[in-house]
Amino acid sequence: MTTSHQPQDRYKAVWLIFFVLGLGTLLPWNFFITATEYFKNRLDLSQNMSSVDMSQNMSSVTDRTSKDTEALADPTVSLPERRHSLSAIFNNVMTLCAMLPLLLFTCLNSFLHQRISQSVRILGSLVAILLLFLITAVLVKVEMEALSFFIITMIKIMLINSFGAVLQASLFGLAGVLPANYTAPIMSGQGLAGFFSSVAMICAIASGSKLSESAFGYFITACAVVVLAILCYLALPRMEFYRYYLQLNLEGPSEQETKLDLISKGEDPRGGREDSGVPAPSSPPTSGNHSIKAILKSISVLALSVCFIFTVTIGLFPAVTAEIKSSIAGTSAWESYFIPVACFLNFNVFDWLGRSLTAVCMWPGKDSFWLPALVVARIVFIPLLMLCNVNVKQRYYLPSIFKHDIWFIVFMAAFAFSNGYLASLCMCFGPKKVKPAEAETAGNIMSFFLCLGLALGAVLSFLLRALV
Repeated sequence: MTTSHQPQDRYKAVWLIFFVLGLGTLLPWNFFITATEYFKNRLDLSQNMSSVDMSQNMSSVTDRTSKDTEALADPTVSLPERRHSLSAIFNNVMTLCAMLPLLLFTCLNSFLHQRISQSVRILGSLVAILLLFLITAVLVKVEMEALSFFIITMIKIMLINSFGAVLQASLFGLAGVLPANYTAPIMSGQGLAGFFSSVAMICAIASGSKLSESAFGYFITACAVVVLAILCYLALPRMEFYRYYLQLNLEGPSEQETKLDLISKGEDPRGGREDSGVPAPSSPPTSGNHSIKAILKSISVLALSVCFIFTVTIGLFPAVTAEIKSSIAGTSAWESYFIPVACFLNFNVFDWLGRSLTAVCMWPGKDSFWLPALVVARIVFIPLLMLCNVNVKQRYYLPSIFKHDIWFIVFMAAFAFSNGYLASLCMCFGPKKVKPAEAETAGNIMSFFLCLGLALGAVLSFLLRALV
């Protein structure tokens, strides 16, 4: 007698694979951001050495006085100018070089995913990111002139985020063909990536290791995670659970309804025959192009919700939250650990908990009024966090009302948890608002609006930072 039940995700293997893939999408970039001080410090040192070399060459050619030569050779003479140049603009240029490719390639993926096979997009992106981080790790040991190092670093940032955008959008599209709760492990894995980077930052401070040594460790760890993500993706077609839903997605709507009806009656949808030639992840969709306009109309509320969530989050974190000072630390060690612990670790832990909760609880539902209402309600965190103890000496417009550290810690925990939970709900529900054959396209569109929220949040952060 043939089995009458759809396949089960044995040992939660597919769930774990998507979790690792989610971790692989953001952990490399999180470690890159964690190493920002390494990049800025190296630019300062490179420019310092270049200044010394230039002054020595000039002194050997020209007939300057001894006093002028010493002034030129003294690295402290032009240090403020050097710090005002490349290292001073590093964060702003990095944000620009990260957000623009992220938004552009996520948008392109929404339109081109039906023309480029899934395996090319996902495996190609993972391999490209792996090579870029191997190059970054090697360059830690290579001395370079400041401007060359700056340009190469920005090119790598653009490439990493371009491939990362394609990878992330493709993964959300892939998860869209599975049950709704299989987008949750991607979101949870991305949340855990932030947690790991925060712990790495704290460990580096505690160990007192050199910036170059810490950065090298970050980049090698990122390479190892990307290799693990590649192995997990290659194992995905071996999972019967995944193959079943992929085949269901590739069939026409009438065949899908017939199969689901047979399953509900306890009959074998295969009619006692084994399916042959089940497509692997590299198989492109065969159902033809779907109307992106119609899909967008169906998921518009959820798409705008996830965009709004990340606009508010990135508008405040870390532009405003990283500027908050401890009111109780004094000269204790807590002063050094306050931002890494109370801001970054606190945010990433509760963000990860919020994302992970959707694996067991998905309230409110995808059609509920409460979901967009809760999303809009997050705007309350803007005044709450801006009225905390933000760099008191530089405040111009707003007073510090919530001065004690505990206020900031509680606000950050609620801010992060709501971000993770509501964003994960929106990303899970988006592909389920359309037909199964349109789920991958819907997942890609949701990913685009997520990235749009990140970009808008980056712009908003300049305004919010200027208001405190």
